[in-house]
Amino acid sequence: MPDLTRQQIAADADPLVVKVGTRCLARPDGSLDEAQVEAIAEQLVRIGAGRFRRVVLVSSGAVGAGIGRLGLAQRPTDLASLQAAAAVGQSCLIEAYNRAFERHGLSAAQLLLTADDINDRRRYLNVRNALSALFEFGAIPIVNENDTVRTEELARNVGDNDRLAAMVTNLVRAPLLVILTDVEGLYDGDPAHAQSKLIGMVAAVDGSTESVVATGTHAAGPALSKGGMGSKLQAVQIATAAGESVILANGRRPGVLVDLLAGEPIGTLFPGVGQRVGERKRWIGFAARPLGRLTLDGGAVRAVTAHGRSLLPIGVTGVTGVFDKGDLVSLLDGSGVEVARGLTNYSSADLQQILGQPTEAIPEILGRLPYSVAVHRNDMTLVRGPSES
Repeated sequence: MPDLTRQQIAADADPLVVKVGTRCLARPDGSLDEAQVEAIAEQLVRIGAGRFRRVVLVSSGAVGAGIGRLGLAQRPTDLASLQAAAAVGQSCLIEAYNRAFERHGLSAAQLLLTADDINDRRRYLNVRNALSALFEFGAIPIVNENDTVRTEELARNVGDNDRLAAMVTNLVRAPLLVILTDVEGLYDGDPAHAQSKLIGMVAAVDGSTESVVATGTHAAGPALSKGGMGSKLQAVQIATAAGESVILANGRRPGVLVDLLAGEPIGTLFPGVGQRVGERKRWIGFAARPLGRLTLDGGAVRAVTAHGRSLLPIGVTGVTGVFDKGDLVSLLDGSGVEVARGLTNYSSADLQQILGQPTEAIPEILGRLPYSVAVHRNDMTLVRGPSES
């Protein structure tokens, strides 16, 4: 029976971001399962993609498809071979999607992104503009991490597309992100054990949530995928912190997207936390990568998190990293926990000289007073609730 909360979330899901994991698209031998690609495309069409619903598909599977196309026995361990597999596999992947969507009179559009495209404000906006234009043309954007040039994630073997999907969700302000994987959702233990139970809804991801994540979340077979449940929970935190909801479900379940968009209680729902965050503050808080860290005293933490005030230099107790005016920095409490992010009005060199000092002392120290605050509240996004310290 449909759930009223899920029905409302589904009704509001425009734009919608759907992330498909490697194991949802690969056969046991690692080759691309084109029947599964067609099934995903057919479901997207049924829920209105390209017509009355704007949908972005973030699809893994390029490396896995390349492994299958090249006839490799297992996932390569050296970066050059991984890059080659990604390059070969990406063409297989986009061709399969395009064939599947063409049957319904739609076109697939390929967007290969890196973290730098998200970190740089101008490139971030360019990506958003491109996606908006594709929506206008009724095309289906297929987004993937550019593994042929972004080697850091390949080397670390992490779930880069999970985080990318959350960033795209924030970029287009999608009310819902659906992450399709090879398990039914988040369990209270190892899903391989019969006694483990599926968790239908998680109000907020915290330490207790992370403690139930098991390591054995994938079926036995070739090492094709990179992310585990941990990377998916990180993606959940990025999206829900900006006020958007996430559903984690089994991509191999027949009609999974159609059922989810009908409000059926399948998978695990992570509702958005608090109010939805504006576009610019999303980029500050959840997209760009901080270049430095500022440690705050207790008073400054309370002023920033509980009272929505700007950060004054007097409240800064430590500066880490090298950055310039206008760069993004993390704001940490005394325990090293990140509470906010913001664009700094001072370089790291200047902040080292004026930290802990009252505003009236800054002109004497620096010979000028360019700004009275280190980080203005309009250039700041909270990444954690009001401090209790």
